[in-house]
Amino acid sequence: MEKILIVEDDPGISDFVKLELEHEGFETALAQTGREALDKFESFAPDLILLDVMLPELSGLEVLRRIRKNSSVPVIMVTARGETYDRVNGLDAGADDYLPKPFEIEELLARMRAVLRRASAAGGGAGTKLVNRDLEMIPESMKVTLDGELLTLSKTEFLMLKLFLEKQNQVISRDAFIDAIWGKDYCIDENTIDVYVGYLRSKIDNVAKEEYIKTVRGSGYMMINGSAS
Repeated sequence: MEKILIVEDDPGISDFVKLELEHEGFETALAQTGREALDKFESFAPDLILLDVMLPELSGLEVLRRIRKNSSVPVIMVTARGETYDRVNGLDAGADDYLPKPFEIEELLARMRAVLRRASAAGGGAGTKLVNRDLEMIPESMKVTLDGELLTLSKTEFLMLKLFLEKQNQVISRDAFIDAIWGKDYCIDENTIDVYVGYLRSKIDNVAKEEYIKTVRGSGYMMINGSAS
């Protein structure tokens, strides 16, 4: 039984979500403040966290940043703040997905299942090392290094980079990323792919001071190896 930590300071919302998730077979725990969320994270060891942004004591973004220092547990930000700036902040802090309020429980469940599938896929890759110049990935252990230095990646960043490394010098469309990472039936804005590519570039290209990920105008993106131009 998968364990879900619900971090929400509105009892009407948290009690409703808890009831629905338990009906779907999940084990749940509740937290109403940022500090309580961190305590419950340690004691409950959830498989996924539903995390509100606006919380007493510590914001959801601060809770997420602290969790990401030691854990890659899947996190879905659930909040009334649905502007692009807020979504980008959540993703930039390491969230795996972002769902604005109000939401339908069916959409929440679909997003949870998609994130949990991605987490399972990220942890179940083959043991073969994937290499591009000084960039190395061991899918089985989710370990990624650049010039020997360990990179910290979210589950989505890891899966996107894995696809890049598996298809070096091949153009990958935004739709192909969505199908491979979220699934064909998952509804997601294509701009989300651009956001994640930007994250990978900031962690790889900007640090290495050379181009790994190339934009192919009108088609998508491609990871080039040392011999590509």
